[in-house]
Amino acid sequence: VQLQASGGGLEQAGGSLRLSCAVSGRTFENYAMSWFRQGPGEEREFVAGISRSGRKIAYENSVKGRFTASSDAKNTVYLQMNSLKSEDTDIYYCAASLGTPWDSVRADVREYAYWGQGTQVTVSS
Repeated sequence: VQLQASGGGLEQAGGSLRLSCAVSGRTFENYAMSWFRQGPGEEREFVAGISRSGRKIAYENSVKGRFTASSDAKNTVYLQMNSLKSEDTDIYYCAASLGTPWDSVRADVREYAYWGQGTQVTVSS
């Protein structure tokens, strides 16, 4: 499976960006899909994820109420990011997991075998 992330860029604090991740390869609905982010010298951290069933969506606490993860029937997942803050500045990655339980969202990077190339998000204050 291949993941292609896009949509990053430079935005002012309080603004919005939408990230997209196009998934190709094996059947899309078999995968749990998540977004992670990573800053220089930092570990990659979980941002938001959608379970394989699509019924559960989970968020990291600092983005709750500001970010929204979603997917469509065209094998694309999205991360709508509103009310951006300077601390949201990072490289954002989409990731796919085949082995998680049907209604679970996992925040551990080790659960994800497939990764996109990352897209830079920079928020100016």
